[in-house]
Amino acid sequence: MKSGIHPKYQKTTIKCACGEVIETASTREDIKVEICSKCHPFYTGQQKLSNAGGRVDRFKKRFGM
Repeated sequence: MKSGIHPKYQKTTIKCACGEVIETASTREDIKVEICSKCHPFYTGQQKLSNAGGRVDRFKKRFGM
């Protein structure tokens, strides 16, 4: 491998908007994210599934199903 062409790999912290702090290693120093696995609805189980304003019902009514 050539020397001097690779970025510096260092310890860093990832900070989420919810307050979660994760220690890891990266080529960037400090990383700020808006959403993480602690607050994302998919991981927390608070995901809302909706009918999108009755689109299925309107389709069935329109085509007589």
